[in-house]
Amino acid sequence: MDDFKKLQTLSWPSLCQDLDNQGYAVIDRLLSPQLCRSLAGLYDNDLLFRSRVIMARHGFGSGEYRYFRYPLPDVIAELRRALYAPLVDIANRWQCAMGLEPHFPANHADFAVYCHQLGQCKPTPLLLCYRQDDYNCLHQDLYGDCAFPLQVVILLSEPNADFTGGEFILTEQRPRRQSRAEVVPLEQGDAGIFAVQRRPLQGSRGYYRVNMRHGVSRIRSDQRYALGIIFHDAK
Repeated sequence: MDDFKKLQTLSWPSLCQDLDNQGYAVIDRLLSPQLCRSLAGLYDNDLLFRSRVIMARHGFGSGEYRYFRYPLPDVIAELRRALYAPLVDIANRWQCAMGLEPHFPANHADFAVYCHQLGQCKPTPLLLCYRQDDYNCLHQDLYGDCAFPLQVVILLSEPNADFTGGEFILTEQRPRRQSRAEVVPLEQGDAGIFAVQRRPLQGSRGYYRVNMRHGVSRIRSDQRYALGIIFHDAK
């Protein structure tokens, strides 16, 4: 789709270096403001979603999100495929560095088949909606035995116009050290790529595993929408 042509012109070596160095990378303005507003407008269409999660009921924070059902809307399905393609080589390289089996196939359709063979058949792309005083606790998006090590969040609302607060936050826990937190700067249409659960980090004796979590700080005013692209499906 024309909306994702930018993916073909990006400096993936630079993005890969960011992922290796800090566990995340940002694609500026991947989606246009018009497409962002269109995607946020899907939130109230019950026919598109398989479930709705009220976060406070589960101790996840405050706010809500909705998982899309299959078949995914065309734009979501294409975005998932288009992002998976350049990320799979990084994912397999990370697996090797962490001493894990690099088992992710080259295209997302084959990976989805693999997930379904493991009983992970429910789609995981989601829309998140936060209103004033909502927040998302630090967490990891794991839905079964198989987890693709990278995922993407795209901010659909415009900071300081549609909402204030609501910063995207990552924390990193290295062995025998206190956790380190980082605020990831996102503007409307920006795509943040980040580690789902852990990432490899080069040490003096080779690579070791760093545990990662992510969340969203308190919304101080108005309303914030975001799109989450998770590549593995759920049980």
